[in-house]
Amino acid sequence: MPTPTQSWLLAARPKTLPAALSPVVVGTALALADGVFQPGPALAAAAGALLLQILSNFANDYFDFFKGADTAERIGPVRVTASGLISPAQLRIGMGVVIALTVLVGLYLVSVGGWPILAAGVAAIVAALAYTGGPFPFGYYGLGDFFVFLFFGIVAVCGAYFVQALMLTPAALVASLAVGSLVTAILVVNNYRDIETDRKANKRTLAVMLGRQGARREYFLLLIVAFAVPPLLWWLFGYSPAVLLAWLTVPPAVELARTIATATDGPTLNNTLGRTAQLGLRYSLLLSAGIVTSIWW
Repeated sequence: MPTPTQSWLLAARPKTLPAALSPVVVGTALALADGVFQPGPALAAAAGALLLQILSNFANDYFDFFKGADTAERIGPVRVTASGLISPAQLRIGMGVVIALTVLVGLYLVSVGGWPILAAGVAAIVAALAYTGGPFPFGYYGLGDFFVFLFFGIVAVCGAYFVQALMLTPAALVASLAVGSLVTAILVVNNYRDIETDRKANKRTLAVMLGRQGARREYFLLLIVAFAVPPLLWWLFGYSPAVLLAWLTVPPAVELARTIATATDGPTLNNTLGRTAQLGLRYSLLLSAGIVTSIWW
């Protein structure tokens, strides 16, 4: 039996947390290359991103339990509410604490970036809760992939850049497409794994709608989009060709694509989910390193 601390760590889903840091790393690298880096806003953006990811994980665990999506047939990692490790009341308190911390970080970022950050922050909190909760849980209607791409890709990268530069650039938007694609790929693996149990619970994720073959194609497409971005940053925006360092992650990406093309069992797909999160972080670190070298390019 896990200890209370271990149970809360399970609820936070540590394997998904690199997905929260990746966009902040890329946005901050762009700020460094453009000469507008600000350490305080950068660190606050990282803290806010981590808190939003944890909030989303808590909310997903909580609302899926009440909607019947987390049953004994589920082959994914342990869900703390369904397994009785954390009571619904305790998880509600946990969500409240995370929201309060997010608001505190957000107030600082709003003082730096103004109303655009306020609007983005409120929308992000609502989206984290509405993924599986509320009157229209968009994760149950095939919209989860879009909102993950939007908030954990475009909004997160552009937001991290904006709080430092107080402006946006086309390059930041293009870079956000790569990060958004790889973060969304994590969700694709998660939903691909859970197709059967989600279908029984009437949770119509995009993977349920597309079927296994369609979900595989979505995963492949997201990888293609991500690896198309580095040359665009070089050719269109004049960043250092070292941005192509991100292509060093092509071999593990190909291996992951081959795995998801054939695997359907829970343990393999759980491992693939974690490795997809690692891929996104490694890609982001290498892309960021290449972007930063543009200072001398």
